Amino acid sequence: MHYLTIQNNQSVPVSEIPEISYNAFLVLNTGMMVENSGRHCANYFGYPEAGAIKLICCIADDEDHLIHLSSCVADTNMELASFTAKLPCFEKFEREIHENFGIHYTDHPWLKPVRFAYNRADSDKGIADYPFYSIDSEELHEVGVGPIHAGVIEPGHFRFICNGEQILHLEIQLGYQHRGIEKLFLEKDQLNQLSTLAENIAGDTTAGHTTAFVHAWESLCGFKTTRDIDFVRTLALELERIAVHTGDLSAVCTDIAYQLGSSVFGRLRTPIVNFMQEWCGNRLSKGLIRPGQNKFPFTQALANRLSEVLDIFETDFIEMNKELFDLPSALSRFERTGVVSTLDATSIGVVGMAARTCGMPRDIRMSHPHSLYPELNHEPVVKHHGDVYSRVQIRKHEVQQSILHIRNLISNLPDVHERVEMGKPRAGLFAISLVEGWRGEICHCAVTGQQGELIHYKIKDPSFHNWLALALAVRNNEISDFPVCNKSFNLSYCGHDL
Repeated sequence: MHYLTIQNNQSVPVSEIPEISYNAFLVLNTGMMVENSGRHCANYFGYPEAGAIKLICCIADDEDHLIHLSSCVADTNMELASFTAKLPCFEKFEREIHENFGIHYTDHPWLKPVRFAYNRADSDKGIADYPFYSIDSEELHEVGVGPIHAGVIEPGHFRFICNGEQILHLEIQLGYQHRGIEKLFLEKDQLNQLSTLAENIAGDTTAGHTTAFVHAWESLCGFKTTRDIDFVRTLALELERIAVHTGDLSAVCTDIAYQLGSSVFGRLRTPIVNFMQEWCGNRLSKGLIRPGQNKFPFTQALANRLSEVLDIFETDFIEMNKELFDLPSALSRFERTGVVSTLDATSIGVVGMAARTCGMPRDIRMSHPHSLYPELNHEPVVKHHGDVYSRVQIRKHEVQQSILHIRNLISNLPDVHERVEMGKPRAGLFAISLVEGWRGEICHCAVTGQQGELIHYKIKDPSFHNWLALALAVRNNEISDFPVCNKSFNLSYCGHDL
């Protein structure tokens, strides 16, 4: 067999991942996805090894709850046929491999820089010289937005080609900031430092990215979590989902000038994040999730307090949603605006909430469950129109679903176990962790060296998949609809520019 099959949060010796020729590697991984639409690429990356580049591809099978691993070795002087020419969902993975290592693809349709990382193979390619797509026509004009935006959001440039008010094409250019987070994971040797790095991959997804990191680390160490540890992580993920979805509903209302919705949803986010501060001392849950331990046990007093918070929250949340979705002027801005077809979403490999608005039940909580999600019997909320209305609706339904999950969890609090020594990562292992953050699928992959040290750490935020979906969504819309389209996805700049 040319691939190794494992489960989420499992580690295996790197030497056991089959290493095959590039042509076999291409045929295998594209073929697995063509023959089964329930599979998708969870991660595809390379790292230096013995003077060459080792490529590892991770295909997640959402129906069988398995992950198929394969690898090959490529030379930087090689010219390779691309996966992307067969399946567009690989386009950004291959662009990053090309940018990082100089591997050239003969038939990649869009071989442009993806991040402008400081250690890119060709430092002559600067962000000021990004090769934007253009159309030579006297009837069309271009509109540039960013990279500096109003408010506090991070940098990104949006280049529109318009015919009057109608958007014909949008190209999104990222890569304006880099903290070198993946490299820092290899340089830091204190576990607290690594946990802090994970918390800051994307500021709005602290619980999501930290959970992915601790699962990968514990897998490398052979550590088995106790129920109270799994409880804390599951609860934190669902509280983070409620807080961010509610804040996004406020932001969408702001973009359509609906002041009541903006104010009420913005207010409703506050008690959720304030509860996180009561629990662990930080409104964004920083410091809460750590490898191999439960630093902030969830007590019955906290359960009573959270139940009270949710009772008050839910009443106002339901009432405000009724007002919003009964308002004709709001619906006129949401419905049939920013549509992503199911065909396009499938083709480009959209994940998470954006995928579920296009009829795809893609949700790690069901397909590759971890922590206490198997007990919750999670069923994804799925919409089918792929428009702003679907993306707003799914936030409403997922908040209500998360409330049910949380009430289920806090009705049966686990006993707190004594802390057990975790040990250190074992040598020569590969580990993968998938987590469903509020935005979608997070994937962390780790490789250890001969002393158990990290020699490669690969992070994939769901935004890496979904930025292209935003570019497709706005086609044939008026440019004035871009803000609400953009906010209905709410993708991450820093989660992309690692």
